[in-house]
Amino acid sequence: MKKLSKGIRLWQEAKKIIPGGTQLLSKRSEQFLPEQWPSYFKKAKGVEIWDLDGNKFIDTYMAIGACPLGYADPDVNKAVKRVIEEGTITTLNSPEEVELAELLLKLHPWAGRVRYARTGGEAMAIAVRIARSYTGKDKLAFCGYHGWSDWYLSANLANKKNLDRQLLPGLEPLGVPRCLKGTAFPFKYNKINELKKIVKENDIGVIIMEPRREQEPEKGFLEEIREIANMIGAVLIFDEVSSGWRMNIGGIHMLYGVYPDIAVFAKGISNGFPMAAVIGRKKVMEAAQKSFISSTYWTERIGPTAAIATIKKMQKYNIPKHLSKIGNLIAKGWKEIAERHKLKIKIMNIPSLITFKFDYGKKTQAIHTLFTQEMLKRGYLASKSVYVSYAHKEKHLKEYLENVDNVFGLIKKAIDRHKIYNLLKGPVAHKGFKRLT
Repeated sequence: MKKLSKGIRLWQEAKKIIPGGTQLLSKRSEQFLPEQWPSYFKKAKGVEIWDLDGNKFIDTYMAIGACPLGYADPDVNKAVKRVIEEGTITTLNSPEEVELAELLLKLHPWAGRVRYARTGGEAMAIAVRIARSYTGKDKLAFCGYHGWSDWYLSANLANKKNLDRQLLPGLEPLGVPRCLKGTAFPFKYNKINELKKIVKENDIGVIIMEPRREQEPEKGFLEEIREIANMIGAVLIFDEVSSGWRMNIGGIHMLYGVYPDIAVFAKGISNGFPMAAVIGRKKVMEAAQKSFISSTYWTERIGPTAAIATIKKMQKYNIPKHLSKIGNLIAKGWKEIAERHKLKIKIMNIPSLITFKFDYGKKTQAIHTLFTQEMLKRGYLASKSVYVSYAHKEKHLKEYLENVDNVFGLIKKAIDRHKIYNLLKGPVAHKGFKRLT
């Protein structure tokens, strides 16, 4: 095992002064490998990360999907360094805001207006505010994971199990005003009858969903969602925070030919620099003027500059094609290796965000933890998912799958001999939030 003492020690200190240890649930060390995860980085380049002890790892998570070009991409960094030297925020606005808006609208001809934020969660809150302003209705229906905002967590005020298959089982909506009870109604992906029932029983003004995640939409599913929104006069919002920029340049909804009233982008749009965009139809987006949606740092210059550089590089090198190619090869490798070792796994998701899950009932989480532990020993930050980046090349793929082969073999022996828990060097990883798609 590599020496990880500095990162582990700092993580223990962090939890004493930062609630949860970090700002993102998906980055908590307990989500990966309790008491063993390196937790902090000193530098990163391409697909490589160096921890505080100087150990180098190959990363498969890429900042939970925020860096589709790879860490410290030279072209994006060059653009950002230029505006840092020139000034990142002033009393006047940055011209990059207009340039990025024009670029986004050119990529999405159905849209006519753009607003900005800096994170996916706040961009989704903006989108919902605009939609409610436009329709004048409070109630909404949603499918999937959409962040931490009150509008979303309020679903559990009516029934604390509403988010069980969307976010976290048994989540308590503490701090969410009780007056929001009965304003947010969940429905499952590909279950159109659930939405129809919600619409029949409630005056729904907004429908929110991830257009694609782990499953392909069934034939006609997205189209019928669009029809329902039209029929009841609801604003349809597509959350493309995770799906955008991975399968194509722009929103994945374009591949299905179904267009929302509002689409929300973050994460992959700017390769690791804080940036989010809310785009939508002119008449809907103009409702933002009727509400109050304003923040100083939504006008800083780095985010738009990074987004422009990222999108242009994606266009120049057809980055989504590379992401899908590598992702499909990973899925193929997992399948072949699992079959060779007679391991039960399920493979799902879009190719550029490929995921596998062991299928062993109550022992599954312990097996996933053992996989992460053994891959870490071999120099990989790895778990169930791979967020493919442009920096992941076939040489990385070959070496990764060779190590997966080795670890899968070890896991199979441990399962057959009932030794999974014996091989773990620490506690079983906590379960992260779940997405409903």
